Parts: sequence; structure tokens; C-alpha cells
Amino acid sequence: MTQTDTAPDTNSISLPNHGAAHNAPAGHSGGAGILNQPIAVWAVAFACVVSFMGIGLVDPILPAIANSLKATSAQTELLFTTYLLITGVAMFFTSWLSTRIGTKKTLLIGLAVIVVFAALAGSSGSVWEIIGFRAGWGLGNALFISTALAAIVGAASGGASQAIILYEAALGLGMALGPLVGGLLGNVSWRGPFFGTATLMAVGFIAIMTMLRSKGEAKLTPTKLTAPFRGLAKPGLRVMASAALFYNMGFFVLLAYTPFALADLGLDAAIPLGLIFTGWGIALAISSVWIAPALTNRMRRTTVLITVIPLLAIDLLMVGLFVKSIVAIIVFVIIGGIFLGILNTVLTECSMEATDLPRPVASSAYSGVRFIGGAVAPPIAAALGGAFGAAVPFFFGTLVLVIAAIVIVFGRRALRRADGMIESAQAEAEAIGLGDAA
Repeated sequence: MTQTDTAPDTNSISLPNHGAAHNAPAGHSGGAGILNQPIAVWAVAFACVVSFMGIGLVDPILPAIANSLKATSAQTELLFTTYLLITGVAMFFTSWLSTRIGTKKTLLIGLAVIVVFAALAGSSGSVWEIIGFRAGWGLGNALFISTALAAIVGAASGGASQAIILYEAALGLGMALGPLVGGLLGNVSWRGPFFGTATLMAVGFIAIMTMLRSKGEAKLTPTKLTAPFRGLAKPGLRVMASAALFYNMGFFVLLAYTPFALADLGLDAAIPLGLIFTGWGIALAISSVWIAPALTNRMRRTTVLITVIPLLAIDLLMVGLFVKSIVAIIVFVIIGGIFLGILNTVLTECSMEATDLPRPVASSAYSGVRFIGGAVAPPIAAALGGAFGAAVPFFFGTLVLVIAAIVIVFGRRALRRADGMIESAQAEAEAIGLGDAA
């Protein structure tokens, strides 16, 4: 919804019924503080934390699952692939559903699906059963995450930038807590993290059920099933989705393959792996909330992307070069969390502000492509690692990040709106006229 001077209903939440991006500068100054939010926003944010815990939750238990169920690293990496692939594909259709049945119902359906399939994954007797149930989990995740992003942006105090920071903070906190919970529960049994997630998501379901009132939800114009696909024809969104595709491949090389690189060096216990990725997640959360806004207050969003994506590429390159050192891997993984937090926030801001599309549509299209990129990376990394050694997957991650940076560089002209540089046609014409007269 459009930000006004009137405080939003503290127990209701609504998606925007238009997509007007802000023509303000790219910074984050002004508006209500990030902590001054309606209770409904906090309910969604809590569920977001738990949902994102599901991504990093399996990291500490990947070696344990592989050992217990006699699975190869490539098979175990499919726990990421099926989850992210189904999440990505389904996200293209979430705006179609949410604009017909409403935000609250879509969020609750997504949470209910996650609860069911997370519990089924914990009850599995083979790695293939877990892979299948993770796919169902991904469907629920798509319904929830894509809708939650648009909902928080539509209802949070302080405008879109503050809302996106809050969303990315939830992502970072979830990423930080996921490995920790996975390590602690996984130390008892690899089934524990799945049952733990099902329980926490049930709590999130209750929170949203009780704290959101659907009667306060704005009337939305139903979007067409093809809207996200047609949205990708918009130059700004197409550039952002393309960059996010390659960026997320690099992201999930670091997240999904690192446990196997560490296991090769003898570090395969759930708790130490969980603590390592908890440090990574804390770094990600801190940079999402504080460093990213500080940077975008001082420079254009695209400048931040062009600067930080290569730094992340160098970080992955260093992991590959020092892949025989446990200490080096840990240090560079945590440093990578800093860069990832910045990039998650700025990429999301750019995607939501790059066009005049309705935010549910922009969110569905961008998130769908982004998660598909995450889906293809883990099996590629596992295959490269098995064939050529543990360093090669990280070199592959470096390459795809370089491609992401190149996409931003050559597509920067289409991202002027995301940089807050849109001028009216009349102003441009006057500028051209003055130039010709000089």
C-alpha cells in the first residue's frame, strides 16, 4: 500500500494495489525507524525468520544424512536442488494466487504446506524420500516467501527501503539460526532439524492466524497467470533477474558445497558446522541491516552492486585457493556472509524499484529466477568437486559472480529507476533542448 501519514492498522496487512516505485534517491534516510512497525509486520517477519531457517538448516547435517542413509554428496545436494527448484518455479504463480485469495490465506497455506512436508522429511527412510518431501516444502516456501516480501513492503512503516531491510534482516537472522538449530538438533539425530522446523512453522502459522485480520486487506486487482513472465520483458526487471540468477548460483556454491569441503578435511560434526554457518549468518544479518543502508546512502545502488559482487567473487576465489585449510575456509565463509548480506538487500531493493510493476508481480518474477539459480548450483558444484577436486566448485562460483557483475554493468542504463534517477520526458526534452542551444 502507499505510505501515508496515517498509521497502518496494527492488526492488518495489505499488499499494494499498484506498483509505483519511489522516485526518491536510493538511500534510506527519512521515514519511521525500522523497529517502529505494526504488530502484523512482526508476525510475518517472525515467520520469515523460521522459513529462512529452513534453507540453512540442513547445512550442518548434510554429511550426517549422507552417512546415515548411504547417499552420495551429489544425492545429498539434491536436498537443496529440489527445494529451491520447486520454490523458484512456483514463485512465478504466487502473485496470481495471492491477488485472488488474499495475502493472509496465501501465507497460511504456505506455512501449512511447510509444516506438513518438513515433518514428513523428518520421518523419511531414504534420501530420495527426503528429496521428494523437500520439493513439497519448497512449494509451501514459495507461497509464503514471495507473498511475505510483497506484504512487508506494502505494510511496513518507513517506506519500501525500510521494509526490504526488515525482510533481509529476517533472512539473515533465519540464515544465522538455521545452521545453529540444525547443528544442535542434528547432533542428536539428523531428523531433529526437520521436526524442529515443522514445530516452529506451526508457531508462525498461529502468529499470523491471530495477528492478521484479512478484513483489513486492501482489494487487489487479480493478476494474470502470465504477469510475472511478461514482467521479465521489462528491461529493468530482466537485468535484475539475470544478475540474480548468476548471483544466487555463487551464493549456493558457498552455502551448499562448503560443508563437503570441510568434511573432506575431517570437520563433519553437526555442531561445529552449525556454529561456522551461524557466524556466517550473523555476518549476513548485520551487513543487511546496517552496512547495506550505509552504502546506499552514499552511492547509487548499482554502484554498490558493481563494487561488492566482485569482492564476493574474490572471496570465493580465495576459498578455492586455500581449500586445504580449515581455518582459511571458515574465515572466508564468514567474510562472504558480509558481502552476501549487502548484496541480498541491494539486489532486492533494485528489483522492487526497477519497474512500475505491481510489487507482487515483481517479487514473483525476480524471486522465481533467483531461486532457480540457487537450485542449479549445488548439483553442479557436487559434480565438479567429485570430478576435479574440492577447489573447482569455488572457482565456478567465482565465474558466475563475475558474470552477474557484468550483467549489472551492461544493464545499468535500464536500472536508472532503481537508482532514483528517473526524469520526466519533459525534463529530458528540456535538457536536450538546452544542450542543442549551447
